[in-house]
Amino acid sequence: MLKPEILDTFIQLLEEAKASGDPEPTAMNLATAESAGRVASRIVLLKGVDERGFRFFSNYLSDKGGQLEAHAQVALCLHWKHVRQGVQVRVEGVARKLQEDESDAYFASRPRGSQIGAWASLQSQTLPDRETFERRVQHYEEEFAGREVSRPPHWGGYLVEPDMIEFWYGAEFRLHERVRWSRHGQTWTSRMLYP
Repeated sequence: MLKPEILDTFIQLLEEAKASGDPEPTAMNLATAESAGRVASRIVLLKGVDERGFRFFSNYLSDKGGQLEAHAQVALCLHWKHVRQGVQVRVEGVARKLQEDESDAYFASRPRGSQIGAWASLQSQTLPDRETFERRVQHYEEEFAGREVSRPPHWGGYLVEPDMIEFWYGAEFRLHERVRWSRHGQTWTSRMLYP
């Protein structure tokens, strides 16, 4: 569980990022590793945060999903250039699949086109041509015509349960401020780091 002080700090910074005009303030880099140790990263969207951790959603059968299945330890990084003199939040921890009811609830809130896309996309697999994908989209539009789109069984959320969070605050002459929180069991401790 996140210490309230950490959660409050993060939420305040996220609200500042939203108010700053950042076009995608919830964008975060997600780094994963394959079982052999090869590292991959990509941008995903933060879809929720609470005392349990940070949530994002994806296709469980994607490369990302396979990496998370093989090696649940992940790293997240959010960077907001227009907050203060620049703010970065680093998170490390374990990613676990969300309960199905949480994935169902979020899926139901998505635009219908995004719901259809979750069915149509064989994420990370080779696509022979764009027309093939468009035909798959059309197929699922017809399949779900006149009714709600159910969540695909291969699509859902992850919760990153952090054991490290670092708040990095930019400063002139690169004399930045870094505060790192580390969890040991259920106890969080903080320390400052040299920039």
